[in-house]
Amino acid sequence: MKKQRPVYYYIVNVITLWRLLAAPLVIYLAFQRQLELFKWFLAVSFLTDAIDGFLARRYRVTSTRGAILDSIGDDLTVGAAVAGVFVFKMEFVRQESVLIIVLTALYVLQVCLSLIRYRKMSSFHTYLAKLAAILQAVFLLLLFFLPGPVLPLFYLAAVATILDLVEEIVLVLLLRQWEANVKGLYWVLKKRRLGRRGE
Repeated sequence: MKKQRPVYYYIVNVITLWRLLAAPLVIYLAFQRQLELFKWFLAVSFLTDAIDGFLARRYRVTSTRGAILDSIGDDLTVGAAVAGVFVFKMEFVRQESVLIIVLTALYVLQVCLSLIRYRKMSSFHTYLAKLAAILQAVFLLLLFFLPGPVLPLFYLAAVATILDLVEEIVLVLLLRQWEANVKGLYWVLKKRRLGRRGE
């Protein structure tokens, strides 16, 4: 008899699905230069990211499919926000172009390595990734809700994101099999050391 899934499993997946479906709408609003609608829909998407993550951990309804969809939803939400940055905040893009190029290059490298290694995107959800995601969301939302960018917060988010992407690149190279919800490089190396001692 097939085990019935808890109701929270479907709630979490519906919230994740919202981010997947909302991203094209948010991008459309950006290119239509509907700033008010764009920033509020973006804020809801970032908020649902926090909610579904909390519910998944609180009620332990994580799954491989959910982890993959959550990662895609995260990337699409940030991608929609970045589209808005290029539409509404081009002066900021020009001012911070070097750092933006570095971030983009590291992200593309991480995704490409993951697709080559696992044939799908990684869903490590490390502690660094969670910290970087929070800082990114706060900075991006403030960028659209305030008159100008909060540069110290941008640099903090950029440093956290660079550290996260470098860690994820190393994890892709270390882990032969796809894994979801990896705490971080320290825990992977610790697990390997303990495994060797047990041999």
